[in-house]
Amino acid sequence: MIIKSSKELVDNAKKSIKSLSAHEIKNMVEKGHITLIDIRDIRELWKEGTIKDSIHIPRGMLEFWLDPNSSYYKEKKIGNLKNIVLFCALGLRSALATKTLQDMGFENVMNADGGFDSLKDSGLEVVKKEKK
Repeated sequence: MIIKSSKELVDNAKKSIKSLSAHEIKNMVEKGHITLIDIRDIRELWKEGTIKDSIHIPRGMLEFWLDPNSSYYKEKKIGNLKNIVLFCALGLRSALATKTLQDMGFENVMNADGGFDSLKDSGLEVVKKEKK
């Protein structure tokens, strides 16, 4: 049995998805043209914060929360999604997640190249996520 590496999976996903630079994302955020979704683990948000006005959907629940036919669907949390830009820490998990959402039929989904670190470095405001 041959198992593909995570790097190979990410590289293949990146061939079929659209990725945006942190600069492009910052411009779109300022114009209100996108919905940022942070797919990192909640512990990452507690430790490092998240981008202001982004929506947190843990990677493990993404497909379920966005599927209207799932018992986990979160219509009130998600609302009316504009162009969706997913981000994780470095853009690897979000590349896989972007590919998955495309496979589900989403056409307005993109990946944040460089992830949270790049978005933070671009000057987007970071807010702390409090433990509940």
